[in-house]
Amino acid sequence: MRLLIVGTLGGQISAATKIAMANGAKVSHVDTIEQATAALRAGRGADLLMVDARLDIEALIAANEAERIVVPVVAAGVGIDPMMAARAIRQGAREYISLPPDPELIAAVLAAVCDDERPMIAEDASMKQVIALADQIAASDASIMITGESGVGKEVLARYVHKKSKRKDKPFIAVNCAAIPEQLLESELFGHERGAFTGAVARRIGKFEEADGGTLLLDEISEMDLRLQSKLLRALQERVIDRVGGGKPVPVNIRVLATSNRDLATQVRAGEFREDLLYRLNVVNLRIPPLRERKDDLAALSAYFIDKYARANGRPARRLSAPGLAQVLAHTWPGNVRELENAMHRAILLTNSEAVGAEAIRAPDGAPVGRRDATGDAIEAAQAAARNLVGRTVAEVEQDLILETLSHCLGNRTHAAHILGISIRTLRNKLKQYGDDGVRILPPPTGQAA
Repeated sequence: MRLLIVGTLGGQISAATKIAMANGAKVSHVDTIEQATAALRAGRGADLLMVDARLDIEALIAANEAERIVVPVVAAGVGIDPMMAARAIRQGAREYISLPPDPELIAAVLAAVCDDERPMIAEDASMKQVIALADQIAASDASIMITGESGVGKEVLARYVHKKSKRKDKPFIAVNCAAIPEQLLESELFGHERGAFTGAVARRIGKFEEADGGTLLLDEISEMDLRLQSKLLRALQERVIDRVGGGKPVPVNIRVLATSNRDLATQVRAGEFREDLLYRLNVVNLRIPPLRERKDDLAALSAYFIDKYARANGRPARRLSAPGLAQVLAHTWPGNVRELENAMHRAILLTNSEAVGAEAIRAPDGAPVGRRDATGDAIEAAQAAARNLVGRTVAEVEQDLILETLSHCLGNRTHAAHILGISIRTLRNKLKQYGDDGVRILPPPTGQAA
C-alpha cells in the first residue's frame, strides 16, 4: 500500500505518517498539488492520496485526470469541520479524515483501498490444492491466470504468489481493468509522452514501468478492450512497451498475473477476447473454488473475521456458536468471502453475548442469511423470458431476455450483466444497438441517460 500525503495536514504529517506506516503503508510526501501530479507522472506511484482539505482537491483531481492518472483521494482537515468536509467530498474526495488523526479511522481507510495484509486462509482440502500449486509455481516467471467467482479472493492469492516469488522485494502493482474507463486504461498501463493528447504536459510513467522488476496484476482482464489487448500481447511477448505518443520502445522486466471472474474461452469464441493473449496469460491456471464448495474454509474464515472485527470495534473476544456455524454452512454465499466478511462484521455489531448466534448472521436488509435474494428472483425472471422460443429468431429471444432482465433489475446494468453472464461492455453495446433501432431502453437508476 503506497500513500502519498499532499500538503501540511495542519502540522499533523508526522502523526499521520506513523499511523499509516504502522498499518503497513509506504508513505511519501509533497507540499503542493502540482508536486503531487508530477510525482505520479514520474512513476512515484500511489494507491491513495491523503490531501490537506485546504488545498484545491478539485484542481488536483482534474490535473490527474487530464493526464489520465487515476488515484483515489481522501481529504484531511484539522478538527471536525462539516463545511470543510462537505466541500472536500463535493470536490471529489472519497472520505474526510479529521486531524489529529484517529488510528482506527486511518486503518479503516487504508483497508478499504487495499487488501495488502489479508492473510491466505486455507483449511479446506480443495483450497489447499490451489495453494500447493501456487507454491510450486511461485518461484518461476510464468504468467498466471487466477479465475473464480467475484469475491473468492483472487487478488489475495495474487499477492500470496508475489510474496512467495523471487520478486517479493520488488513492487506489486495492481490495476483493476474494470474500474478504469477505456480511454484512460492505456495510459494507466503504458504511460504517455508529452503532447500525446490534450492535457499531456509531461511524460507520464505507467504501471508497467512502475512494476519494473516486480509483479503486475491485471485484475478483471476480461473487461479490457480488444485494441488494448493487442498492445498487451506485444508487451508480454517482447518485454517492451510503447508509451502513448511514444516512438521508442521501453524495456520492462515484470511478471504478469491476471484475474477473471468470467469464462475467457467463451469470450474468445464470442470474439471478445484474443485467443493468443489467453494462451500467453494462461500458462498456469489457478482456479479458486466458490466458498460454498469450501465448507472447512467457511468455519476458519468466519472465526478470523469475528476476531478481526471484535478487535476493530473494541468488543470482547467472540466465538461462533454451533447454531451460528450451522447457519453459515447452510448459506450459499453468492458474494463469497467478501459477503462472508460483511456478514461477520455485521454480526459482531448485533451481538451482545459471548457467542455469535444464528440470529445475528443477517443480510444487509436485516433478513436471515439463506433467504431467497433478489439475484435469485432476477435469474428466475430471466429464465421465464427465455421460454416459448419456437418460431422466433435467436436475436429476438436475446433482445427480450436482455430487456426483461434489465427491467427486473430496475435498470441496473451491472446487476443485469452479472445475471446474464456477459460483460458490462457487451451489455452496453447491445443496449446501444437496440436504442439505435428505436427500442426504448430503461435508464439506469441514477437517472443518467441510457
